[in-house]
Amino acid sequence: MSIKRRILSEAEKEALAQFVAPENAASAQEILAQYGQDHTEDLCFLAEILLKPARLEELQAIVRYCWENEIPITPRGAGTGLAGGALPVAGGVLLSMENFNQIVEIDEENLQVTVEAGVITEELQNTLAEKGLYYPPDPASRGWSFIGGNIATNAGGPRALKYGVVKDYVLNLQLVLADGSVIWTGANTLKNSTGFNLTQLIVGSEGCLGIVVRAVLRLIPLPSKRLLMLAPFRSAEGACAAVSAIFRAGITPSALEFMERAAIDRAIEYMGGSPLPVPEETAAQLIIEVDGHYLEPLYADCEKIQEVLDQFDCIELLFADNEEQQRQIWQSRRNVGQAVKSHSIYKEEDTVVPRAKLPQLLAGVKEIGAKYGFSSICYGHAGDGNLHVNIIKGQLSEDAWQNELPKGIREIFELTTSLGGTISGEHGIGLVQRPYMDIAFAPTALQLLKNIKTSFDPKGILNPYKVL
Repeated sequence: MSIKRRILSEAEKEALAQFVAPENAASAQEILAQYGQDHTEDLCFLAEILLKPARLEELQAIVRYCWENEIPITPRGAGTGLAGGALPVAGGVLLSMENFNQIVEIDEENLQVTVEAGVITEELQNTLAEKGLYYPPDPASRGWSFIGGNIATNAGGPRALKYGVVKDYVLNLQLVLADGSVIWTGANTLKNSTGFNLTQLIVGSEGCLGIVVRAVLRLIPLPSKRLLMLAPFRSAEGACAAVSAIFRAGITPSALEFMERAAIDRAIEYMGGSPLPVPEETAAQLIIEVDGHYLEPLYADCEKIQEVLDQFDCIELLFADNEEQQRQIWQSRRNVGQAVKSHSIYKEEDTVVPRAKLPQLLAGVKEIGAKYGFSSICYGHAGDGNLHVNIIKGQLSEDAWQNELPKGIREIFELTTSLGGTISGEHGIGLVQRPYMDIAFAPTALQLLKNIKTSFDPKGILNPYKVL
């Protein structure tokens, strides 16, 4: 992929730096390197200058200057992305939204919250919980990822299974466009059929169409009761097959997560132990959560789930019977990505298929790995059919890693689409999945996406070389 970098003159850097306070502009190499990476593999790209505006007017002034001088802008949240969406590959300006970190208003009467893009997801959830309110999307990075980044990738997380992903909670967005103008995309209402749905177009657009400043999110009452179970299986395919059967039995868990044995072992090692015993013959594990406001129907759901799991060679259903065990189980699941990364260079592919196709996807991934000589560690949101495939470099040569592995990844994505799925469930496309978009879209559809990009950003300055 040929990338053209925009080098800034000293005069351009000085002009841009004047739009923010002195402490909010940086061009030192060590700072640019710190901000030039996210959680995508071991990639790092340096911008020409880092800017951290603290007010809307500062942000607008930066964008206007970049528009007039055709300087690329890479918007950045907390840097937790896994597809390279916030990497400043084109140089230019790296625009951090970290100073837009205020919860503006909690509207308890209408169950809405207005929040700036740089608010940390978990901090928002904790603040809302104090008022008995709930914003469900909870990516694994919720403890440090920003709301703006979650919107940019249409993030999900474990509880998207029951409650939906980010797009299901965004009512309205304040957006800075490529020329520095500001719009609101919708209305603060639950229903809106007024014209094209700009709000939903922006969700998942990865900073390529505009820069989200504020969001109005809908809320729901916080569920007061939760039960959590660990279900170990003698085969990974059996665990995957059990997922669809749980739903066919009439139960919708609040979360249903899959971890194969290698992922379990890495997480236990990383966390320094397991909150519940893992039987030796365990090949895979499901984490199953049910929630609501009354315990009696939740216990009934658990009994029915156990009946279903017994049909799929479940070894023994284990209950996390206190909050600390539940916390540790979720912590180990949320940290499994870091656990895998701590052992080896890796690539994480975010595949998603209809949940009943999960066994075929898992088996196919392993067959493709054997063909190309790579090992993989798989886990993910099984209830959504969302399988994270972590490809481990291990002993692969650099030549095989750079030149042969992409062929294997392409086969994984072709398998995924043949099963009725697509190439990203919640991580976005960013930089690293961009070469595979032809698998997900026909040429006519790809051209429509490009036309939309051109309509919003005719000079191509917003997050160039991402998605398309």
